[in-house]
Amino acid sequence: MSCQQKLSIEKWNSGVDGELIMSSENMKKKLRLKGYSFDPGTYFPDHTHEVSKKDAIISGNFQFSMYGQTVLLEPGDIVEVAKQIIHNARVVGSEKWNILRFCKINCIFMNFSS
Repeated sequence: MSCQQKLSIEKWNSGVDGELIMSSENMKKKLRLKGYSFDPGTYFPDHTHEVSKKDAIISGNFQFSMYGQTVLLEPGDIVEVAKQIIHNARVVGSEKWNILRFCKINCIFMNFSS
């Protein structure tokens, strides 16, 4: 009996999380300085990480593949990637992809973006 893994994507829910307001240029600038930024077309071939991580999407769109599933991640989405799991991704569209990354160490997610 095989256990099919599923992607863990946390979508922004305005009813629960409030309105997703990313129109403030100052807020975007601050978040970009604290996170990672990648140009459109950037491709990340199959790879793994030594620790579990979560990426919170600030801006841009990101095609993400793991467990044989491919999804489009948008601002407000959070994707969880377990350590040693093969995945790949690509920045799609014309906007830079900006994220905040949190890594799991000893069962606690810590922000290692800054």
